[in-house]
Amino acid sequence: MTTMSLLTRLTLLSLFISTVLCFQLPFKIPFFKQKETLTALQLEPDVIPRIAIIGAGAGGSSAAFWISKAKQRFGIDVEIDVYERASYIGGRSTTVYPYNDTTLSPMELGASIFVDANKNLMRAAKEFNLTMMDFINEFADTGVWDGEKFDILLDEGTYSKSWWTTLKVLWRYGYSAPVKTQALVKDMIAEYVKLYTTESPRWDDVAHLVEKMGWTDFVNSTTLDYLTEKGISEKWTREMVESATRVNYGQNVDGIHALEGACSLAANGAFGVVNGNFHIFENFLKHSGANVYLDTEVKDIVPVPTSSRWIVHSSTGSKIYKAVILAAPFHQTNIVLPSELAELIPPQPYVHLHVTLLTTRSERPNAEYFGFPSQTQIPKVILTTYEGARAGGVEPEFNSISYHGRVDRSSDSDDQDPEFRVKIFSKERISDGWLEKVFGTVGWIYRKEWDAYPVLPPTTKFPPVKLDQGFYYVNAFEPFISTMETETIASRNVVDLLLHEEFGSGICGSQLSGPEVDQENVTHHTNSEDFVLGWDC
Repeated sequence: MTTMSLLTRLTLLSLFISTVLCFQLPFKIPFFKQKETLTALQLEPDVIPRIAIIGAGAGGSSAAFWISKAKQRFGIDVEIDVYERASYIGGRSTTVYPYNDTTLSPMELGASIFVDANKNLMRAAKEFNLTMMDFINEFADTGVWDGEKFDILLDEGTYSKSWWTTLKVLWRYGYSAPVKTQALVKDMIAEYVKLYTTESPRWDDVAHLVEKMGWTDFVNSTTLDYLTEKGISEKWTREMVESATRVNYGQNVDGIHALEGACSLAANGAFGVVNGNFHIFENFLKHSGANVYLDTEVKDIVPVPTSSRWIVHSSTGSKIYKAVILAAPFHQTNIVLPSELAELIPPQPYVHLHVTLLTTRSERPNAEYFGFPSQTQIPKVILTTYEGARAGGVEPEFNSISYHGRVDRSSDSDDQDPEFRVKIFSKERISDGWLEKVFGTVGWIYRKEWDAYPVLPPTTKFPPVKLDQGFYYVNAFEPFISTMETETIASRNVVDLLLHEEFGSGICGSQLSGPEVDQENVTHHTNSEDFVLGWDC
């Protein structure tokens, strides 16, 4: 090689390097880009520690709220960032307007009701001055369908007042089955509500909580096996109890664990927030003072080398955090974690559900579809059982059908035919032709399919609550109990663990539970019936 050619090559190389430095390449080099971002973040001064919360549903929004309680009570200096890839707050609690008309009352697409025992949601609705509505009358006219016949029809008033003791139920199932089931559910609720008292433990392992609550047999048995072992008739369990597990979780009693089966029956009081339960979660975030980033997808979460801090790379940039709370089902987020952490979270299958909302002029479903003369009064709420299919019949074409009152147009007058709002849950897509066959003329239709509930077989193994130092997983609780309410309990526990480990003080000070509660910061009498841990200390 000549001296001239060598100089020429060096000159060209120099020009190339200058060009790269001066102009942005039209493509990304991931290795160099990641290193550049990491270096910049490491150099960023950590003036105020930050906590990242991934997900703005029940778990994520309440986590931000619990942190804010500690900030208010004890002056913990921390910033909260909430990332949500959807365009709205509420997760699986979201609403749809009939005809896309916002002057009409919306319909809940996902999580519709909560009950008396759900103390966090009930307290939130009260504290945030949200208007409540009672759903229980919507179950006043109910039937249980097995795909070919109604196993039982409950007349108006029966279901809402005492479906345990109705004569029709007693005639078909005897006295002991409903009474024993009611007693089991009552005992379960009595143990469950201890989670709202100063007796509530902190847990970093859900299995330890299960053991402490004495519920190992509950979660390690199917609903059918557990109730059968308790001397409750299989006929009752396969029909009446299964109608509850299918409408609440899309699962049958010989598949779902017994604790969730019992939760399906704990329906004393059925409430919702007017215009949508998501208003609770919006208010959690509003009162938390958190920075909320909607339409923002988290790409990956990586540790800062030689540090307990974490870097969150999102669709809008990267930030460094003292701690991270993952409040969304990990395998549905597509977030990349270090392999050693990702392997800690086992795959969690979900029930893929089709939700069909519609309006119709028919006050009740078409009797002829169900094999009755056309003038027969078919129930407005139809639950289902798989028992007919077990006996060689056909499986119901839907999990549930429920009427939810009239479309509230102000222009409707008494002499007009009103429209009624209907919700259908099903395993498969419901066709327009099927809807016309069952409801006649249909006005508005809205379809949504999603992974609505975790599949909940018997288990004693759960994902870790704490994935690593400063990294916590709210949804570790879901294989145990999956509701809006229990996500708020799981997030309270996660936040208290995090605050104690990273800041030396929890939601209620140096102790969350037990006899050593910080008396200087008691805000509510602990023996009061309306005491709710976290809200009160």
